[in-house]
Amino acid sequence: MGSASPQDPFYIVREEIQGSIGKLQSNFHRWEQVASNTGEYVHLTKEVLTSCESIEWQVDELEKTITVASRDPAYYGLDEVELSRRRNWIGSARNQVGTVRTSIEKGKSNSAMARHQDLTGTSRTNHYSSQDNDDYIDSESDRQLLLMRQQDDELDELSESVIRIGSVGLTIHEELSGQERIINDLSLEMETTSNRLDFVQKKVGAVMKKAGIKGQIMLILFLVVLFIVLFVLVFLT
Repeated sequence: MGSASPQDPFYIVREEIQGSIGKLQSNFHRWEQVASNTGEYVHLTKEVLTSCESIEWQVDELEKTITVASRDPAYYGLDEVELSRRRNWIGSARNQVGTVRTSIEKGKSNSAMARHQDLTGTSRTNHYSSQDNDDYIDSESDRQLLLMRQQDDELDELSESVIRIGSVGLTIHEELSGQERIINDLSLEMETTSNRLDFVQKKVGAVMKKAGIKGQIMLILFLVVLFIVLFVLVFLT
């Protein structure tokens, strides 16, 4: 008990989230290398923070399944070692996302201060020519269009990931509901069988009392003979 199957819904969802964390860290490394006064920096900042929120929500939902399983580990085929392993992964995932979020928010704050200083200095001494401004605007427009396309693609992937996780969650719910129905049916059958056995025992007791000692001996002899006959019929023919 407690060994995790590769088809365990927990590990299926965990792989989805781990893939999202990998993509998050990749975007974070890109963000670290981009200058803070560019449109790409602003786009990456928003994208990374959005991914952090999405992954944190997914981790919270996965943690809820651990909480449910911890109430009766044996029912779900788990033990404390496996539950501890799953909790450790949840903590590790939160730390990875939290580190990225903290760095992004700190960089965002510093970037805002830097832009404020740049705007102040620019308002005092503005020496850009009209042609330079036009070239800069054209370049930024092209870059913004490219970034918007990339953002649309990544949002589509994120949406598909959330849909897959939701589907796995529904599968877990259906599986738990099916197991609950089976247990209820088994309990009902056991109760019915128990009632029948009680009824038979009472009837046998009543017959034995009415028969008296002599009748009891005759009944026992009859049952022994019946057993021998059945034994012969079943095993010797």
